[in-house]
Amino acid sequence: MDVPVWLWIVFAVTVVVSLTVDLLAHRKAHVIGFKEAGLWSALWVGLALVFGGVVFLTLGTTAGTEYTTAWLLEKSLSVDNLFVFALIFAYFKVPREYQHRVLFYGVIGALVFRALFLTAGVAVVNRFTFVLFLFAAILFYSSYKILSGQEENFDPGKSFAVRALRKVMPVQDEYSGTHFVVHKEGRRIATPLLAVVAAIEAADLIFAVDSVPAVLAVSDDLFIVYTSNAFAILGLRALYFLLAGLLDRFHYLSHGLAIILAFIAVKLILQASHKMISTSIPEIPSPVSLAVIVVILAVSVTLSMRRPPQNQDTEDASGTDTDK
Repeated sequence: MDVPVWLWIVFAVTVVVSLTVDLLAHRKAHVIGFKEAGLWSALWVGLALVFGGVVFLTLGTTAGTEYTTAWLLEKSLSVDNLFVFALIFAYFKVPREYQHRVLFYGVIGALVFRALFLTAGVAVVNRFTFVLFLFAAILFYSSYKILSGQEENFDPGKSFAVRALRKVMPVQDEYSGTHFVVHKEGRRIATPLLAVVAAIEAADLIFAVDSVPAVLAVSDDLFIVYTSNAFAILGLRALYFLLAGLLDRFHYLSHGLAIILAFIAVKLILQASHKMISTSIPEIPSPVSLAVIVVILAVSVTLSMRRPPQNQDTEDASGTDTDK
């Protein structure tokens, strides 16, 4: 796809300006409330959709549909990140007023790593089509682990990034405001806040194993896959604060994500077969992929709302009895 240089520049400027505004708006540490999180979530979603409109107008309907599909796919897969964020914050006992700052720098790291992974992924896919079969196998396995309840538990304290940090410099037990590093007795000492950032980056690297193959099933164009990923990642912080207290209620969402991963795996197999075996083998068009993802997410959320978890029913019932 021939992407004009000015469109890359518009994207880069948009990201830099947005992050700068976000940083200035949250320069004073404070607890992010539901209303503030909702406003920022709406802003990030709106920004992603506006940029998608620019893609539609500039690069055409196919590119625009691929961008929208990739953005929605990454947004839905990112929900798993929210659970891990909550786990990390609980493990390190991060004060609520410091959580946004941690996620801010975590997002910057995620943008850098995704750029590296997606650039490499696009290059490999364009040169070695058979890799799509490997990506499909990874997604099928991830889907199976979710549906069978065999997902690996993420231990923040034992992640490779945190262990590497502890080898480089000592980490103190207490927080020192929003500082990541402090100087004591002539030595640089990391605060738990830096360890939290390291844990979040490690978690994102793990999730990239699913995310990168999935988005490459939608498009093999670097501009489409990276910009869609970037806008989905940018809105992740606000989404966390918006849904932090509601994550357990969306208990069917993980099943929906597993089905989406399996669907994307099938899409990858058909793409590879179309290119390597026979052009008569059909591929799944991007509009169909977008529709399938939307329907699966809608059904998952609706079922979660209509059929709350059993423990939630018990808590509600006990709360009602107490009130009486």
